[in-house]
Amino acid sequence: MRVIVVGAGVLGTMHAWQAVERGHEVVHLEREAEARGASVRNFGLIWVGGRASGEELATAQRARDLWQRIGERVPGLHFRANGSLTALRTEAELAVAEEVVKGEEAAERGYRLLDAAETRAVNPALRGSHLGALHCTRDAAVEPRAAQPALRAALEATGRYTFLPGREVREVIGSSALRDDHGRVHRGDLVLLCTGAWTGGLVRELAPELPVRRVRLQMMQTDPLDEPLTTSVADGDSFRYYPAYAGAALDALRAAQPQTETAAEHRMQLLVVQRVDGGLTIGDTHEYEQPFGFDTVEEPYEHLTAVAEDLLGRPLPRIRRRWAGVYAQCLDTTRVVHRERIRDGVWLVTGPGGRGMTCSPAIAETTADLAEL
Repeated sequence: MRVIVVGAGVLGTMHAWQAVERGHEVVHLEREAEARGASVRNFGLIWVGGRASGEELATAQRARDLWQRIGERVPGLHFRANGSLTALRTEAELAVAEEVVKGEEAAERGYRLLDAAETRAVNPALRGSHLGALHCTRDAAVEPRAAQPALRAALEATGRYTFLPGREVREVIGSSALRDDHGRVHRGDLVLLCTGAWTGGLVRELAPELPVRRVRLQMMQTDPLDEPLTTSVADGDSFRYYPAYAGAALDALRAAQPQTETAAEHRMQLLVVQRVDGGLTIGDTHEYEQPFGFDTVEEPYEHLTAVAEDLLGRPLPRIRRRWAGVYAQCLDTTRVVHRERIRDGVWLVTGPGGRGMTCSPAIAETTADLAEL
């Protein structure tokens, strides 16, 4: 079978991976020279701990295992099973962690509640103020800016994969054929459209009632920290944004401990992941109302810097770069992804939201099963 994949972000690349793994030939089209959207503007987190029970958690758990298997074959992903620590700075945050570690899925998620000394033993870089941490051993990380090129190199080595950058698809012809903006027609047996936050143009023509929205975020990266950050790190505000933590203790936290004005306005949480060069990727914000601003604003960065420095007990290294990104999210946020067969032989897969990096291997596996690859 000849499969045409459109979109070279992590979701499209993982669909290409599934097709090649199953013995098929893949032609992979990307409108840019390489992916430049949310797939390279994220933390590289494989984030299991905060996922909602049911389909979302099952997808994240399956994806976590697939990432590890693929990472063993593709060293350039820099997969590491480093886990995460959600630092607890108040009694209200501690109460949320105490509640979730008693839940039925705590062991499945790899939850452990650590006191301050145990937290520093797991991650000695956290020398600042905290009461302890929620440890999630199932969380992991990869390098987002290296992942797609590394996966493509492995795919190209099979001899059954062709990457065609700088090709924007303008038309779907019948079933399983495309015309690009160079006038070239690409024919296959199956077309998989994984176009990310690109929801206008041809995508709107094919799926005018697409049930997804676009979300904007701001992030930054520092110069190398002069010591290892042995886990990914979150602050207690992350409890507010991930469904796994819902419960009476979170309700009490929301009532007793409102976010700062800046954090509330920008719907913020702190996430920190150390890159292989030692730099720290730090974020993030959430903006839902369009049109989005074209500026990056300083107040969120100031907030993130203050919280990160409080947890580390030291100044951050110099900020090397700042950026904004946009991803597509299902309007029904309980859905992992929007997957739609828009005509025979043509599937559209989009809208994983902030779960794209975590869940893409399992999302692609399910698409391959449904499309009978």
